[in-house]
Amino acid sequence: MNIFERYLTVWVTLCIVIGIAMGQFFPDVFQAIGAMEVAQVNLPVGLLIWVMVIPMLIKVDFGALHEVRQHVRGIGVTLFVNWLVKPFSMAFLGWLFIRHWFAPLLPPDQIDSYIAGLILLAAAPCTAMVFVWSRLTNGDPLFTLSQVALNDTIMVFAFAPLVGLLLGISAITVPWATLVTSVVLYILIPVALAQLLRRVLLAKGHAAFDAAMEKIGPWSISALLATLVLLFAFQGEAIIQQPLVIALLAVPILIQVFFNSALAYWLNRALGEKHSVACPSALIGASNFFELAVAAAISLFGFHSGAALATVVGVLIEVPVMLLVVRVVNRTQGWYAKKQT
Repeated sequence: MNIFERYLTVWVTLCIVIGIAMGQFFPDVFQAIGAMEVAQVNLPVGLLIWVMVIPMLIKVDFGALHEVRQHVRGIGVTLFVNWLVKPFSMAFLGWLFIRHWFAPLLPPDQIDSYIAGLILLAAAPCTAMVFVWSRLTNGDPLFTLSQVALNDTIMVFAFAPLVGLLLGISAITVPWATLVTSVVLYILIPVALAQLLRRVLLAKGHAAFDAAMEKIGPWSISALLATLVLLFAFQGEAIIQQPLVIALLAVPILIQVFFNSALAYWLNRALGEKHSVACPSALIGASNFFELAVAAAISLFGFHSGAALATVVGVLIEVPVMLLVVRVVNRTQGWYAKKQT
C-alpha cells in the first residue's frame, strides 16, 4: 500500500477538519462553487470525480472475464454476496438502525437521505482497493482480476435498477432520469475512457503502463480528498450541531462489512474453494467502490445531503476496518485448511 492508501483514514479526518473550517470562514466561496451547475451536475465535482474514478478503472482488465470459468464456485459466492445479499442487507440495516433505533438522535429531515447513502455505498462493489487487500492475503491474482472485471460489467447494467428498487422499497423517491444520468456520467463514460487509456498505455509496453499507473495513481486519492473538503465545507454546520451523526452512520456500515466478509469466507470454505480464492472473494464483499458511491450521492441528493455524508463515512472507516478483515482471514488460514484435509 502506498502512503495515500495506508493512511487514508488520517487524510479523510484532516479533510473533515479542513472542510468544516473553510466552510465556516469562507462561506461565500463555497456557495459560488455549489452554484456551478449544468443540468443539476456540479462541474467542479464532476471533474474531480472523473479524475477520482478513471485511474481506478484503468487497472481493470475486462479481458480477464474468461478466467471466471477457473473458479466457478468462488465467483458464484462473490456474485451472490455482492448482488443478492449486500445491498439488501444494507437496506435492512438502514431501516433498522437509521429509521428506527437511531432516529431520535438524528435530524428527522435527513433520515431518508442517510438510508439512501448507505444503499448507494452497498450497491457499488469494490474495484481498485480489492487488489490491495488481495495482495495482503496472498490472494489468487487472476481470480481477483476476473471477479473485479465481472462485478464492474454487472455494475454497468445493474447499479441503476438495483438502487432504484431498494430506494423504492425504502420509500425514497429518486427521479429515474437523474439516476440514469448518474450511471452514464460516473460509470459508462469513465469505463469507456479508462479502457481507451488502458489500451493506449499497454500499447507502449507493460513497463510503460506500470510507470504511468505509478504517476496517475495518486491523482485518484487526491481528487477524492479534494471532493471531501468541498463536501465537508457544505456539511460543516450540520456536523457541528450533531457530531454524533458520523458515529451512528458507521454502525450499520461496520456490521455489514463483518457480516458480508464472514458470509463469503464461510461459503467458499463450505464449497471447497482454496484459501487464495476465498480471501479476495470475502474482501470484495466487505469493501465498496466508495468513489462511485460518493459521486452518485452528490449527483442525486446534493452536497448538503445526508446521503453524501453517509457515503463519506464509508470512506472514513474503509482502510482500518479492511485491514482488520485482512488480518482475520490471514490468521484463520489454519482453520480454513482443516475443511480441505
